[in-house]
Amino acid sequence: MDEKEKLASATSSGESLSKRLYRWLDRRAEVNKLMEESLDEPIPGGARFAYVFGSGLLFIFISQIITGICLAIYYVPSAETAHTSVAYITKKVAAGDFLRSLHYYGSSAMIIVLLLHFLQTFLYGSFKGRRELLWMSGATLSLLVLGMGFTGYLLPWDQRAYFATAVGTNIVGEVPLIGGWLTKLMRGGDTIGTLTLSRFYVAHVFLIPACIFAFISIHIYLFRKAGAAGPMHENPVHPTLPPEGFYPRQVLMDMAFALLLMVGLGFLAYFHPIGLGPIANPANTHYLPRPEWYYLPFFEWLKLWEGPKAVIAVVVTPALLAALFFLLPFLDRSLERRPWRRPIPVLAVGIVLVGIFFLGIRSRIDDEDDPTVAAQLARQAEQERAYTKAPFRPYIESPGATGPLALPTGPVNPLVSQGRGVFQSEGCSGCHGDTGMGTMVAPSLEGITTKFSGPQLTALLHNPNAAMRAGHMPSFDISNSDMSALLAYLGVIGTAAANVQPTSGEIAQAPVAASQAAPAAAGLPQAAAPAPKQLSAQAAAGSQIFQQHACSACHGPAGQGAVAPALAPLIAHLSGPQLTQLLQHPNAKMKAGGMPPFAGTAGQLDSLIAFLRTLKPPAQQAQQQPQPQQSAAMAFASENGGVPYPEEGSAPAPSAVTNGVRSASPTLPGGAVSSSRAVAAASPASAPSPGRALFLSQGCSACHGPSAQGTRFAPSLIGISKKFPGDKLPYLLRHPTRAMRGGGMPTVALNDQQLKQLVAYLSTLTPASARAPAAQSSPAVGTANMQPSAAPPAPSNTAAPAPARPAPLSPLAKRGERIFESMNCETCHGVGGLTGTVAAPPLAGTASLLPANVLENLLRHHSKRMQEGGMPLTNLNPQDMKSLIAYIRSMPSSSTAK
Repeated sequence: MDEKEKLASATSSGESLSKRLYRWLDRRAEVNKLMEESLDEPIPGGARFAYVFGSGLLFIFISQIITGICLAIYYVPSAETAHTSVAYITKKVAAGDFLRSLHYYGSSAMIIVLLLHFLQTFLYGSFKGRRELLWMSGATLSLLVLGMGFTGYLLPWDQRAYFATAVGTNIVGEVPLIGGWLTKLMRGGDTIGTLTLSRFYVAHVFLIPACIFAFISIHIYLFRKAGAAGPMHENPVHPTLPPEGFYPRQVLMDMAFALLLMVGLGFLAYFHPIGLGPIANPANTHYLPRPEWYYLPFFEWLKLWEGPKAVIAVVVTPALLAALFFLLPFLDRSLERRPWRRPIPVLAVGIVLVGIFFLGIRSRIDDEDDPTVAAQLARQAEQERAYTKAPFRPYIESPGATGPLALPTGPVNPLVSQGRGVFQSEGCSGCHGDTGMGTMVAPSLEGITTKFSGPQLTALLHNPNAAMRAGHMPSFDISNSDMSALLAYLGVIGTAAANVQPTSGEIAQAPVAASQAAPAAAGLPQAAAPAPKQLSAQAAAGSQIFQQHACSACHGPAGQGAVAPALAPLIAHLSGPQLTQLLQHPNAKMKAGGMPPFAGTAGQLDSLIAFLRTLKPPAQQAQQQPQPQQSAAMAFASENGGVPYPEEGSAPAPSAVTNGVRSASPTLPGGAVSSSRAVAAASPASAPSPGRALFLSQGCSACHGPSAQGTRFAPSLIGISKKFPGDKLPYLLRHPTRAMRGGGMPTVALNDQQLKQLVAYLSTLTPASARAPAAQSSPAVGTANMQPSAAPPAPSNTAAPAPARPAPLSPLAKRGERIFESMNCETCHGVGGLTGTVAAPPLAGTASLLPANVLENLLRHHSKRMQEGGMPLTNLNPQDMKSLIAYIRSMPSSSTAK
């Protein structure tokens, strides 16, 4: 009977269509035989719940593949767009946060089930009886699973991912002989950037999964070849217990376990979705990296080893444990499977597991016991939660870019415009940034109205909580109409609707800004706000520009002086063109004090100058309380080795004229005039100690700050002598740890006497002795002016400006100059990149001579010397990179400071 006759017979007998199709497929593909081979596997002793972990691992891996494919549809592996694409998945894609959380928790579940599978196999002795290759293939799969976790950790490109990966790749660099080559291979260069991200992405999505698929096939083949070992009292070579088929009981148990995993992962992903932190900022040296929980024991283990001994922790111990792990079937060769009859292998594995759990728990305890570390980790977690809750912002330009803001698409809301005026007039922009998107001083306010209701925000602004007060957040006493306008502006921060022209009322009556709270608390001079007066339209516009550019953060809300000198005495003798020149191109002292160039139109500059001309000297503002102001100024001068702000009745010092611009005595930054009373304040008692002189001359202030209070490049040194008493601190300075060297800390090359003086100075540092500089983004700011002198310097007839440029900058180079300043490159390379510092050489005459393509390659892929010098990642889009290169190449071919 041919096939047609069989089909006709089956049709006549009433057989269903599905059965007929299955019969047709079975004749061609032998489906029945394949199912029998898969499901009729004999299990000595019958099915057991202890055997479900292998099938559970396979189920989780398939789940990871499915969720990974869904995420890869939206993911863009680039340093500029990776973080934005992950944010888009989390905040915009339907069920995107659920899928991402499912993928994240699936990786942790895979590690847990893998450990349970290992313990079950080891305790049951299932690796015995000609199953050596089966065990070794499973050990290889374990390492591949750990590799999947490591390579996938970088892909979100947030702060946590970046710094944890930096630590991991630095650890690989400790391998003798080939460590540097391995690190460069993993990173695609000397720094972590787009090449690192693309390599990790390829390894995570293609290479490692392909290897896992291959070894799963090998593992299943070897398992079916050797057969199930059965319970621990069964003979592993010649089983004697009656077998039971894999189907149906073991299949049902495996399916129940898979369902349990699915429900657990779904519950976690839905009710506790994984967060996303701010985009990776390589220049943030305050961030404390912590790896994922399954790498935490190794992270803690590395803390116990320093210097040359680190090779024991990085290479010797892991290699020894891996060798024992792979060779376990050859070390435990007897056919005895019961664990109580194998005390030595069981005890050895128990010691290793207890040690792993102990190190992981100890790492957590160490973080909680250190108040500074705990506070920083809590702050990082809060920043991550805040960014996760913030609305999605599409990628426009890279961090630090200076491109124009998107204008509102609809009609401008007058209330929002008024609210932005209040935001700027009250000094909020001095800490939270001009657009409220956050700075290194204060967090972003984007999405703040979704976190707090209107009444809650009003209450917080009137009475800040403890955390806000610790960040020097003042209380605001403004009218109800201003508060309503401010809340309206806060509600649109981060959107195009917020980019409106500010309108505000009486700027001169604004209370002290947040950026001035710290000086006020320290007893620094604060002049009384001038009485309200009517300004011209041009001066009123200039007052808004003054607040918008956060000039009040340093010069005070009415320009009366705060952490920077008062403006009225400085500009009294300057003509309009001279003042315009200084605002657009600050001199070296102004730049050293953190003064940025004014970037605005000619009309805005004229309005600003018109407002500056209306300012009164602080002496006239402080007539009601002259004595307290004078004493505070004198205290400020004697503490910092400088001269206080001009007082009433002070005589101007002899001035010099350079390039047609009148400048004051070099005693004061920015050209401030000094008084005879102020000069008397610089007494011999304020002369620097030899240790402080060494601290400044060795360039320590470039990273640790002028008063060793710490910057974003290096931590505070206050209290360092208590942490490293006796001979520990001198030894540490001459033998920096690996972490210190990784941060750019050089070996302190001083003789014994000088080192003793430096340590003596560091021992005198207390929280009360350190006053944070105004521009903390530039650690080296004002180091020259922080050195008090026994007598006032003699007036000089010549100034010492930075090397002049031979020609005006092109528009592209001007844009690059703004980028150069916004990224704080001057902190290491000197003012304008022309002079250099102890931290880095000048760019004029060196980098400026390189071709554009070579310079771009160096900026994107740092050399080993740049990396060792602490050069952060230059993460810019092509247009910003082109502008920055144009600025560097516009520098003169030779520098007087070379």
